[in-house]
Amino acid sequence: MKEYRIIISGGGTGGHIFPAISIANTLRKRFPKCEILFVGAEDRMEMEKVPAAGYPIVGLPVSGFDRSNKLNNIKVVGKLIKSLRLAGKTIRDFKPDIAVGVGGYASGPTLWMAGRHGIPTLIQEQNSYAGVTNKLLARKAEKICVAYEGMEKFFPYEKLVITGNPVRQDLEDALSKKEEAIQFFGLNPNRKTILVVGGSLGARTINQSVVAGLDSLFTSEDVQVIWQTGKNYCEEALKHLKAYHGIHIWCSDFITRMDYAYAAADLVISRAGASSISELCILKKPVILVPSPNVAEDHQTKNALALSVKDAAIMITDAEAGEKLIKVALDVIRDEKQLTMLKNNIAELAHHQSAEHIVDEIVKIIDK
Repeated sequence: MKEYRIIISGGGTGGHIFPAISIANTLRKRFPKCEILFVGAEDRMEMEKVPAAGYPIVGLPVSGFDRSNKLNNIKVVGKLIKSLRLAGKTIRDFKPDIAVGVGGYASGPTLWMAGRHGIPTLIQEQNSYAGVTNKLLARKAEKICVAYEGMEKFFPYEKLVITGNPVRQDLEDALSKKEEAIQFFGLNPNRKTILVVGGSLGARTINQSVVAGLDSLFTSEDVQVIWQTGKNYCEEALKHLKAYHGIHIWCSDFITRMDYAYAAADLVISRAGASSISELCILKKPVILVPSPNVAEDHQTKNALALSVKDAAIMITDAEAGEKLIKVALDVIRDEKQLTMLKNNIAELAHHQSAEHIVDEIVKIIDK
């Protein structure tokens, strides 16, 4: 049994962390004796989520460039120099066979220093529009695992492998849990269910759009809602709901059982992060995507467009959502023909067992 030593670097959001943990779990299942070390950004959520999943992590003081206040970037450069030093020390001490970058601030210094030390690297690019860091790191990378076609716009064609984005393991089985899910949320099995999600912190526009549509939802006898507000918006949402006694909405800042939430949903309203989209493809869920305008290179709009041009999702811009989102959602959920079309088209974009395919590539590179 080979005892591989692997560094996995990146994070910042659940969209980077869950795929990274999924890759690590797949490696560990296949090679129980392999040593895996994560490298993250010291003030981001990976420092909590990765140890909770049972893996050691080293934190770098790295942070993103401040585009609005250029003076702040003096500090950012200082942190980057420190991070490069610490990444170099980590690589010398751990002696990995490969470094895998999943995107996020920490993957830059880690993969850069791995390349300097002659360690092969693999990049997992989750979005349909490549980030600046990954474009820079691609020159030295052995392979680039992607989720979308047409990525030769950003990367050397011969290095690309379409693997899709790994999703949380429990989600693959979600579809068989509809009855349990209905009970878990206390829903009515005779009503259609809209699931509204905006990430762990919440999406202001999506939440405000639900508030704006409460009158329509209150008078809809055939529809119910699971509303995950994120922790920044829950209090305000509950205040608004008090005025609608008996409204069919389950509301919380966080959903502990996302598998149940997806299982119950007939239609999903979501931001257009890469890992959310991958989950929705695998689960064949009709979705209305509201891309966040506050992300690098506006990549969520590009992710959403990649689906909407294939009639695999409906896209509503952030600016239009307040006025249109709930009205469109109610129209779609009552239109069986449209739901079926969306479901069939999104299912065709699914990549199953992505983590397995990425691990295949990792092993090929090390064994070479």
